[in-house]
Amino acid sequence: MFTDEYYMKMALQEAGVALEKDEVPVGCIIVSNNRIIARAHNLTETLNDVTAHAEMQAITSAANFLGGKYLKNCTMYVTLEPCIMCAGALSWSQITKVVIGARDEQRGFINKHLSLHPKTEIITGIMENECSSIVKEFFQSKR
Repeated sequence: MFTDEYYMKMALQEAGVALEKDEVPVGCIIVSNNRIIARAHNLTETLNDVTAHAEMQAITSAANFLGGKYLKNCTMYVTLEPCIMCAGALSWSQITKVVIGARDEQRGFINKHLSLHPKTEIITGIMENECSSIVKEFFQSKR
């Protein structure tokens, strides 16, 4: 069985793809039955679409793979805490578990006192330093 760290490394690879495209380096994957069913990274600049966050891309991809809108028995691994838009979509998807690398104190959903679906388990801090570093370095390079 694979660990949370293993899957977070896969999400970090997606963040690296975003970085190569000069996108905010956030990556995520969705896992079902120990199998990666969706991989995504931010595409807001590429698609000129403010909703093209990694999480939104992954939710759509996983739903297409599963043939339905609900992501029950699925886990999302995301390098940065989802924003309120993505949290809303995750709630509607009824995803079983969300594993977050780095917290986003300013734009993340947790400090906004929002919650996901009542049955969704949330874990934070998996590979937090690595997930935080890639975003901090990206924004420092922009200044």
